[in-house]
Amino acid sequence: MFEFLDRFDRIDNEDMTLRIIEKKEAGRVQLPYYYYEILVDNVPVGKISIRIGDNFHTYYNGHIGYEVDEGARGHGYARRACELVLDVARFPGMSRLYITCTEDNAPSWHTIEGLGGRLLEICELPREYFAWYEGIPRHRIYQLDL
Repeated sequence: MFEFLDRFDRIDNEDMTLRIIEKKEAGRVQLPYYYYEILVDNVPVGKISIRIGDNFHTYYNGHIGYEVDEGARGHGYARRACELVLDVARFPGMSRLYITCTEDNAPSWHTIEGLGGRLLEICELPREYFAWYEGIPRHRIYQLDL
C-alpha cells in the first residue's frame, strides 16, 4: 500500500512553489496522486499532479498532469513544475514516467520534449481506458526516464 509523505506537501525552488491541494488514495482504476497548486512569486499560475505507480490506464492518462492558467502561459511554468515533481516519483523507486497530451496540443508536447520525454506513439485511445469518450482525440504518448 502506498503511503503519502508530508515532506512532499511543499516543493520549492528559486521562485516557484508547489503547494499541496490534495493527496488522493488509489481508486478502482486511478493511482494514488499528489495534487498541487503552482505558485510563482506566491501568485497562483496553475496546477499539477503526479500519480504514483503503474496500471493500464496510466499509459494513456500519464503520470503527470498539468494545467497553466491562460494568462500565465508561455513562460515555461509547466516544464519547471514538472521538474519539481520528479523527485516525488523517484522516492518510491519509479524509474520512468508516461506523460501524454492530445495530438494537437503543441505547447504541451513541447513541454514534454523539453523535459526529455521520448515519443513512443501517437494513438487512438482504447475503449477500455477509463476516460474514453466518443470522439476523444488521438494522444501523444511519451516516456520520460528518471
